[in-house]
Amino acid sequence: MRSTQVFLLQSLGLCALAQNQTCPKYKEYSTQRHEPFSAGRYQLPYQRPAPECRTFVLPEVEQAIVEMKSVIADPDLFRLFENAFPNTLDTTVSWHGYAAGSDEELTFITTGDIIASWLRDSANQLRSYKALLVANSSHDSLAGLYRGAINLQGRYIRTSPFCNAFQAPPESGLPTETNEYAAKDTVKPTYDEKFVFECKYELDSLAAFLQLSFDYYDKTKDAEFFGKHKWLATVEQILNVTNSLLVGSYNEDGSLVELPYTFQRETTSASETLSNEGTSAPIRSGTGLVRSAFRPSDDSSIYQLLIPSNMQFSSYLEKCADIAESIGSSLVHEMREMASGVRAGIEKYAKVSHDEFGEIYAFEVDGYGSRNMMDDANVPSLLSAPLLGYVNVSDEAYQATRKFVLSKMNPYYNWGPAFSGIGGPHQGPGQAWPMSVITSLLTTENDDEIRDGLKRLVSTTDGLGLIHESINTFNVSDWTRQWFSWANGLFGEMLLDLNERKPHLLGESYQ
Repeated sequence: MRSTQVFLLQSLGLCALAQNQTCPKYKEYSTQRHEPFSAGRYQLPYQRPAPECRTFVLPEVEQAIVEMKSVIADPDLFRLFENAFPNTLDTTVSWHGYAAGSDEELTFITTGDIIASWLRDSANQLRSYKALLVANSSHDSLAGLYRGAINLQGRYIRTSPFCNAFQAPPESGLPTETNEYAAKDTVKPTYDEKFVFECKYELDSLAAFLQLSFDYYDKTKDAEFFGKHKWLATVEQILNVTNSLLVGSYNEDGSLVELPYTFQRETTSASETLSNEGTSAPIRSGTGLVRSAFRPSDDSSIYQLLIPSNMQFSSYLEKCADIAESIGSSLVHEMREMASGVRAGIEKYAKVSHDEFGEIYAFEVDGYGSRNMMDDANVPSLLSAPLLGYVNVSDEAYQATRKFVLSKMNPYYNWGPAFSGIGGPHQGPGQAWPMSVITSLLTTENDDEIRDGLKRLVSTTDGLGLIHESINTFNVSDWTRQWFSWANGLFGEMLLDLNERKPHLLGESYQ
């Protein structure tokens, strides 16, 4: 009887309800090798949970895996895809239901080994399945997952727009998680720990909501959905917050601007707190760029005019103006005007003449002439600018920037005999992130670069068959985060993309 119930739940996409205490915790499960092993050189294990232990099942994702098996010739590369692509659905859709007393769909997606929901991560975890998204009114569909995530992110932003990571909604019945840093943080404005997991203000968190919204609209054209459940109120909150952060550090009379957000943490790590009593380095007024106290890596910005996040915000605010126009909103003009102003600020203040690479984009600027010349593995990044819809991959300044960030002139490009790629201060020098390699493959037409990247990825899982957060460039057994759902999903997205652009490369061996 129980097996029949499980099957019915799976067919409805409600596997989270079918889980029971016999299901192993995936945090431990993912550190072990499970049979059957792949037939390739690396004998990668099968790391998907048992069907009855998966948190959500979608037939179209299962079908995509079956179809890719006939396309990907290398058994290790296929096993990595088979494990990674469904990882968000298999392990992180912690709850999918409705708001209390309402038909408003809600979806709570955790990052993986951290049982909280980051706006950025959850938006990108679902983006992995965008290619399979179609209009569907069913709650238990991929479209339903998207609608639920948009609605829940909207609730978070309307309530705590400066925060980046959140607790499960009370409707879920899930317990709240304790953030070990909460007692060490002094944040303005204050927040409710029962609702918020962490409150680092990151512009890309707000942009992630816009990205998620556009991804859904782009594939479904479901304008009716955006006229319900306070989507426009969320956009208005985003505009209010970002307008308040267009300011510099000084008023015209020399007095200090009172910033709407400040953050200080008791810590021994400089990248975990903000200097100058929580305000960071001074910023010039009038640049048209929006401040971001923290980066997509959750590390503090050196100069708060963080260019990749402004690129993402400008791009998706402009795209979402089309949604607002389709439902007759009065916000359309303001959205387009702000998106245009941010883009103008990027083009004026972020382009730098480099002695070796020519005109390239800086990572961070302050408007006074100071620039931070680097790139970080986390998306949004300078490397990912075409994926954000900000520039075409053939853009001359982007191509020059790409050469810079993938070179040893980028202070966070890490290389060694075991692995090479962009890293960042989050894990420090010497740790390269597979995410950066995946992003590089999504932004190139060079077959040899793609071949090299695929070999690096398939050979450096330390026998676990999953995408890690970072890898020591001299020792593939020294890595961080065995369960990082976003990176796994991005890998799957990349292989689906290659199947469209470069199918011949998937027919080759990467042993």
